[in-house]
Amino acid sequence: MLNFQSKNFKIFSVLFGLLFIIILYLMLRSNALLITGKQLNRLIQRGHIVKIIQEDPYLYIYTKDKNFYKIPINVALPKNLGEDYPIEVHKHWNIFNSGLGILLLSLFALAGLIYFLSFRKRQNGLQTLDGVWNQNRLEQIKPIHSKVRFKDIAGSEELKDDLKEIIDFLKHPKLYKKFEIRLPKGVLLSGPPGVGKTLIAKAVAGEAGVPFFYQSGASIVEIYVGMGARRVHELFQAAKKSAPAIIFIDEIDAVGRQRGASNNEEREATLNQLLTEMDGFESDSGVIVIAATNRIDILDQALLRPGRFDRRIHIALQNRDDRKKILELYLRRKPYDVDLDELARSTVGFSAAALSTLVNEAALRALRRGAERIEEIDFEEMKETVISGKRKILSFTKQERKIQAVYQSGKALVATWLDVPYEQIGIVTTQMQEAEREIISKNDIISYIKVLLAGSIATKIAFNEIYSNGAEDRAEAIKQVRRLINEYGMGEHLIAKEGEVEKLLTNIYSEVELMLRKLEEARHAIEVWMLEHENIKEEEARRMLRELF
Repeated sequence: MLNFQSKNFKIFSVLFGLLFIIILYLMLRSNALLITGKQLNRLIQRGHIVKIIQEDPYLYIYTKDKNFYKIPINVALPKNLGEDYPIEVHKHWNIFNSGLGILLLSLFALAGLIYFLSFRKRQNGLQTLDGVWNQNRLEQIKPIHSKVRFKDIAGSEELKDDLKEIIDFLKHPKLYKKFEIRLPKGVLLSGPPGVGKTLIAKAVAGEAGVPFFYQSGASIVEIYVGMGARRVHELFQAAKKSAPAIIFIDEIDAVGRQRGASNNEEREATLNQLLTEMDGFESDSGVIVIAATNRIDILDQALLRPGRFDRRIHIALQNRDDRKKILELYLRRKPYDVDLDELARSTVGFSAAALSTLVNEAALRALRRGAERIEEIDFEEMKETVISGKRKILSFTKQERKIQAVYQSGKALVATWLDVPYEQIGIVTTQMQEAEREIISKNDIISYIKVLLAGSIATKIAFNEIYSNGAEDRAEAIKQVRRLINEYGMGEHLIAKEGEVEKLLTNIYSEVELMLRKLEEARHAIEVWMLEHENIKEEEARRMLRELF
């Protein structure tokens, strides 16, 4: 849309006016009336002449009544003409002295100026031409005021507890500043898609009652040079002005991917700007940065170092109890006749988003068939529709659920027995604790390899069969053994010999098999717990072992 108040429009108007005057002048000159020598004498006698210009092959005469005349130079002219009226001579006539030449030059000059004004700032990073871009940017970083509360999020009680002090800090920043308490500048939410990372961030803002600045990593990284970094700067500036506030960056891996992995200078410049901004504001500024990612493993280490995203919260797929609460929440205003315990049990691997879709699709099916209530058949019919595209492992049959429980119980038992730290191990997911050590021992590496092999060995003992669900763990175990021998030089010889990897792997396999056969009672107890609760935490597994031994 044309902005009539912009500076460039005014410049264009002035240039257009000048061009119009030049064209009018040239048109009048080209229409000058041809006169004879006698007519020229009469003009001289009457004193009407104002100015005479010689431009071969004519003399151009300008009179007081604003008329234009021309007379050929080769005719008989009055001898005293040059004395009475000085003649301006254009000796070197060419196209640039003609009306057509001046017109062409003017047009080219005007076109060049317009091009320069239009594209100069684009070449420097698409900076604004007339303020329209700035206005759009201000609108895009306008905060929202979230109405989401924790009561709108079913389950995840431990997660809510972890975030309560962040909420309290945002509510009472002066109190924390008074006691010189520093809260983390950044909170990183990680977990698979659909578990509710964005919803949780909105709930934090809603509980604290502070502005919520939302940006996705993909929208921050622009294809134009410098725009991603500028957008980050504007985002932080706006948040500081509205403090206390929350900046939420969804899919931060789009901008925070490890540098050097691919040659993308714009993304690296944007990441550098983000790091600079996070370093630039104090922890008592009242601004908290919350970011979400599905791939914490590919984030640049600079983002994860102390002073930036100090607090990391992993949001796992909901367990059976959480799924039941989520189903109750989504069905609270809908008529239904379903056993929620059984429905929660049969939806292993469903995220909160998937459960929301399932409830909506089941309600639509009940409506289509004219039923007054949503029934079990509606959920069963729509379940396959919702999970289409997911891995088959997320929709277990009863036998597959049993196999997976045996597999994961073997891993949980060995990890607990060998003191390999983990947060929880469940039918669907395994959450090991990240080691924050620079130096790791051979014994620690071997213990981790034993955990990776434990699931396959447990199913081999229980069913006399090895299943595909252990493929990733087995591949990782082989990788770790090769690294231990070839990269770390921790094998029998400093220089690895042929067959040493297979020998060590076989020995580890035998040791784990012997351990699981001796501790079968404990493994079975953990299996029963998993079939009932789906997940087991390290503390619960240790309690079981203390009771049994």
